[in-house]
Amino acid sequence: MIPAHLSRKKQCRRAKQGRALHWLIYGIALYWAATQSCLSQSRPTQLTNEETQALVKRVLQTEIDAARDLSHPMQYRLRKISPRLSTTKLIIETKDGNVARLIATNDTPLSPEGQQAEGARLQSLLDDPGLQRHREEREQGDTERVRKVIRALPDAFLYQFVGFVDTPQGPSYRLTFQPNPNFDPQALEAQVLKGMAGELWIDIAQQRVTHLEGKRIRAVDYGWGLVGKLDQGGTLLLEQADVGNHQWRTVHMVLAMNARVFFKSIKLDTTLELSGFSPVTPGMTYRQAIELLRSSSIQPSPKASGR
Repeated sequence: MIPAHLSRKKQCRRAKQGRALHWLIYGIALYWAATQSCLSQSRPTQLTNEETQALVKRVLQTEIDAARDLSHPMQYRLRKISPRLSTTKLIIETKDGNVARLIATNDTPLSPEGQQAEGARLQSLLDDPGLQRHREEREQGDTERVRKVIRALPDAFLYQFVGFVDTPQGPSYRLTFQPNPNFDPQALEAQVLKGMAGELWIDIAQQRVTHLEGKRIRAVDYGWGLVGKLDQGGTLLLEQADVGNHQWRTVHMVLAMNARVFFKSIKLDTTLELSGFSPVTPGMTYRQAIELLRSSSIQPSPKASGR
């Protein structure tokens, strides 16, 4: 038989343990409630159609402004894949336009002869500034065409908020879009948006596009079919990410379309993977970038994902 004073101590100990367990459970419940409250505040339960359209317009304007910002240049690796060939390049962004060094083809490092030819090409850029100037002009033209497409995105589609999706960057708004029947683009570049449907994801915290995926649900004619035609079934995939210090870059892109321009058929089937981003000195010239590329010992990383 257990003495009475020992029995009371055991009961007191059990009571203390019970109270401790109670407060532990209570504390967990409070923490869970606070977490859910924060999540509910950062994730609105619903966006109206008007709020969704305004969000898209605001975020896409941010993308246009960011594309003009040259104050945070980067160097990175670009892998371009097509059915017949893949190339890997080191790219450096400069105030004079991008400068590239080819380091691999079909995921195989360049041969000594290939390296020599690439060195000669870089030397020709140094010897003839006009070559880099022409390249920069082409880049600016390409960038302006992309801006025309981005500017048209808010009007090209009817967007609908359908929920949230988790990404490596954090939670994003998930929107779907359908063709806007009233969309009548003046810019020829924006014609590519006609007849597409898909999804657009927008990072909640930084208000940047994380994912754009569209598929052509019907064929589209240009100039009543006389100028060209985009066939049904083409796809476009674009993924962006914060690559450091709130600097966003495209990290993955896929373009697959069949088109006809005048009497020439064009088949587009290209994948871009961008990785290894790191900052370079602001205001760097293309000459300084060439010297940096020449001294770089970075080797290709075959089949490495840019995401």
